[in-house]
Amino acid sequence: MQTTKMVRAAAWLAAIGVLIGLGLVQPAAAQAGGEALYNTRCKSCHEPPQGRAPSREQLRLRAPAEIAATMATGAMAPMSVGLTPADHAAIAGFLTTRTTGRGAPAFETVDTPCAAHPPIRETASDWQGAGGRLANPRYQPNPGFTAGDVPRLKVKWAFSIANANSQPTVIGDWLWIAGSGKLYALDVHTGCVHWRLDNVPSRPTPSPVKTAISPSGWALIVGQRNRVVRAFDAQTGKALWASEVLETHASSGITGSPIVAGDQVFVPITSLEEVTSSAPAYPCCSFRGALVALDLATGKTQWKSATIVEPMKPTRINSAGAQMQGPAGAAIWSAPTVDLKRGLVYVATGDSYTEADTVGADAIQAYDMKTGKLRWNHQALADDNFIVSCVSEGHTAANCPTEEGPDYDFGASPILFTLPGGRQIVLSGQKSGFAYGMVPETGKLVWKTQVGNGSPVGGIEWGMAADTRRLYAANSDVLPLIAAEAGSLWPSYKPGPAKPGLTALDPATGKVIWFVPTPKDPCGYAAHSPLKACIAANSGAPATMPGVVFAGATDGWFRAHDAATGKVLWRFDTAARPYATVNGVTAQPGGGLDGNGPVIAAGTVFATSGWEGATRYGETGVGYSVLLAFTVDGK
Repeated sequence: MQTTKMVRAAAWLAAIGVLIGLGLVQPAAAQAGGEALYNTRCKSCHEPPQGRAPSREQLRLRAPAEIAATMATGAMAPMSVGLTPADHAAIAGFLTTRTTGRGAPAFETVDTPCAAHPPIRETASDWQGAGGRLANPRYQPNPGFTAGDVPRLKVKWAFSIANANSQPTVIGDWLWIAGSGKLYALDVHTGCVHWRLDNVPSRPTPSPVKTAISPSGWALIVGQRNRVVRAFDAQTGKALWASEVLETHASSGITGSPIVAGDQVFVPITSLEEVTSSAPAYPCCSFRGALVALDLATGKTQWKSATIVEPMKPTRINSAGAQMQGPAGAAIWSAPTVDLKRGLVYVATGDSYTEADTVGADAIQAYDMKTGKLRWNHQALADDNFIVSCVSEGHTAANCPTEEGPDYDFGASPILFTLPGGRQIVLSGQKSGFAYGMVPETGKLVWKTQVGNGSPVGGIEWGMAADTRRLYAANSDVLPLIAAEAGSLWPSYKPGPAKPGLTALDPATGKVIWFVPTPKDPCGYAAHSPLKACIAANSGAPATMPGVVFAGATDGWFRAHDAATGKVLWRFDTAARPYATVNGVTAQPGGGLDGNGPVIAAGTVFATSGWEGATRYGETGVGYSVLLAFTVDGK
């Protein structure tokens, strides 16, 4: 799901830097030959970026080692067929120069070290894991300020971080966040740096956990792109253990946050095979999503369960003579949700890659925590067979499924919600624009409500939030908005009416309580956007506290809504002005608000501005995100 032609470049970009770093090819020579190769093999996917492909500006910020590894043996290896190691190095040299054709600056950050490193002490206002706690509600019951204080929120500090899709997690006075190969431990109140690690290629939100396995009493669990999970001492950054490679498929990875429950770590496995399968001779497709349980003390694998249970079988010979196979797909893009009462782990799966039937794709599944046995499977949409080349090449690619789906997979974590009286329900949201309520013990459907029209990038793209009374669904429908400005994003895509906005629903019945369209306010970076336009949609996950829902928009606006009515209580254009960051950038721009969404903890609301989400329509040409810390009166 979370890619399109993006990966064709994200991988080309990867392997190249290694050879330069090793001195096998000089940067000047690499740049000279790399431009022609880039123009013929890469440019069409990245200028402008297609679908979820990273822009050229974002690619130049990738670490050479990360680029090389991805291209040589990772997700982009199938797209690199015919290129030599010298070609890889030449493209990397061209892409990793310090300025781009548009003259965008490359920021040099300088950490401000913390003067003291106090012990990590948990509080009632912590945000632990991607969704705040095991049930993934994205709800903060103890924010440290009130709804009445919200109109007084101001930026207290800003921190520049490259390409951050990771949201922060917070315990006491400590905050952790990852971005472009770096893992940071920051002070919540000032943004000073306790420690930083430079070789941790991680996209997911890091998960802190109180445990005796770490000298400080706190460990930090991090999922890496190379399918390895690592544990660090959360206070010092010292490595504790590294898991084995959890999946050997070349296109696989970890994008959802590993979640810790008791003495177990639950790790979702995802894949970019829907992108890398585009080569005509590629035997599409063989990846299957999985959930892996690790021992918290050692990182050793306890069990691994595939999301697709039907046997793999050959299907047909494609027009390029390659043997097709399946079923495949059902990647898990988001963090698992843990139900300690029932001993279950809930996951949401992605689409199918082939026409071979499977019930595991586009599904909500429940696994036994101790054994990994699949307890139940609820498929929301059958026959959602999708690979990227089909839409990007007008449905003529050799590997296109005979029956193509709309790419309506699940990219958001399920929420385990407790209703009045103690009964519980599993809530989920799909890129189709539908939200669902299911019985936790069986997966039986309780209700189904459509809040948007859906598209390959949402619908409900990144997540929902739930307080004690309401479920809040952010709906994107962003592709019709882009098509209105620039024509169809893909040759075959026929956009319908868009309904971007925020919807509140009754968790028990799915009844809509209120709907607020995403406001169309003046946008702070329209002049820098390839479309020269503001695209306003609620794509990123919201977060909630008593009386308030915070939601970011793709045009950079960050808003607080009244939880009972949806009325806007406060708004801030994160792209309207540059920031002087605590790590030495004097004019850091903001950008779109997308992806994992805001975090509320320690009297502060944290939001990451500048990560352009799945569409990349508003890329500012900088490629750096800024983590903003909002407090009452900026104090």
